[in-house]
Amino acid sequence: MPKEIRGARRDPPEAGANHSDIEEWIHNQMPGLQGILTRLDETFRATIPGLEYAVKWKRAFYGVPAHGWIIELAPYAVSANVVFLGGADFQYPPPLGTSGRTRYVKVTSAEDVESSDLQHWIEEAARTTGW
Repeated sequence: MPKEIRGARRDPPEAGANHSDIEEWIHNQMPGLQGILTRLDETFRATIPGLEYAVKWKRAFYGVPAHGWIIELAPYAVSANVVFLGGADFQYPPPLGTSGRTRYVKVTSAEDVESSDLQHWIEEAARTTGW
């Protein structure tokens, strides 16, 4: 009998309107990243109306009912990756990630969040089908 390949199928996170899961997730990250993650979270919520939230695989997900999960926030030791799940479909896609439909950008400081490119990609994610 063949074995099932572990991790071969990824079920999407369960959507919820409760932002407290994201707040707890940010609180549990390394202190040096908390300011960056908080600023990104505030920017997503201010830019995209009707967001739903989830935490799965140690990452935060942001979505809208009409387009599914549109942004994944992945923390690392010195940066956070903002993964646009439909980023390949953007007019000017983010520079990183060349396989599939995802594209991402590394954010290493709270000031990086203010970049006009990042703001444009967040706005475009709200109008683009994700996962």
